[in-house]
Amino acid sequence: MSARNTEPLPDLDVIRHDPYNAETPERALVESLTPSANVYVRTNFNVPLLDNSHAIAVGGAVRSPFSLDVQAFKALPQRTITTTMECAGNDRLSMHPLPSGEPWRRGAVSTATWSGVPLRTLLDRATLNHEAVEIVVTAADTGDREDVVGLVRYARSIPIAEALQADALLALSMNGEPLTTMHGAPVRLVVPGWYGMASVKWVTSIDAVRTPFDGYFQQQRYVYDEPSGVVPVTRMRVKSIITSPADNGRSGRELLVRGWAWSGYGPITRVEVGLDGGNSWQDATISTPHSAHAWTPWECAMQAARIGRVSLRSRATDASGVTQPDAIIWNRLGYGNNAVRTIIVDVV
Repeated sequence: MSARNTEPLPDLDVIRHDPYNAETPERALVESLTPSANVYVRTNFNVPLLDNSHAIAVGGAVRSPFSLDVQAFKALPQRTITTTMECAGNDRLSMHPLPSGEPWRRGAVSTATWSGVPLRTLLDRATLNHEAVEIVVTAADTGDREDVVGLVRYARSIPIAEALQADALLALSMNGEPLTTMHGAPVRLVVPGWYGMASVKWVTSIDAVRTPFDGYFQQQRYVYDEPSGVVPVTRMRVKSIITSPADNGRSGRELLVRGWAWSGYGPITRVEVGLDGGNSWQDATISTPHSAHAWTPWECAMQAARIGRVSLRSRATDASGVTQPDAIIWNRLGYGNNAVRTIIVDVV
């Protein structure tokens, strides 16, 4: 059963009503943990309405397939993690020409605490066959797409090694409260470090497969075009944002610039802040993140040389040695935009 969701949620900035997509407002991005009401929402189709009688099937390339309903699922041992999750299309609106897809600004990112059952608990119970290479997680939502005939069901895969990580969760709650329907109730996958498309909502089945998955959202959407062919989007690219001062806000000449940095490829090792263009950067002070998977807080005290409008930029570097690019790396579907972003501040 599904229902259209066209009424705006008051604590989100709506991008599209049908299917419903809305981002975290600027004012909530200053929070270390995003309040539940402000966690961004990404949907591709109508939102399915499921209850505790809903069952999840585990099968495919396993020795002991099984299924269990939500009530039985809730009785399994649980784990809690805090992680930053970003939509792969976040900041698409900054790309020119504008790619197809939802016109996300910069608010399709949130950090929340999730509790649920490790995915590997179910895979261990099912006993994976040695030939299994990926785990395909399928959702309950289906719908039409303009570029394919017939109904499409949302499904994505992750490699076996990723599925067996302790922090890949089948979540039942967010920020200490039961999942809402919009955020995937009754059960959703959470894959730390990966863009949000991997964290499948409204889970209905979990299947081990012997060959790489080639479903619609694996090979036609959430992909980059490479010389070798399409490559599925996976981990979050290194990125940073400035949360204070606010874009188009005001400040005195003594600037205390704050923000967040994150990456799916390792801890943040450096953040630099630029004032008024040019190639001059100042190192920010990095603080300890809430968890290994959460965005890293940073701040930088700076002195504006003049009164008037000034520009501020931040760029982060992660443990793999990769730094945010100065220019946007355009791609056909508008994914993975992690370019340095400029904000404007009125110094008074």
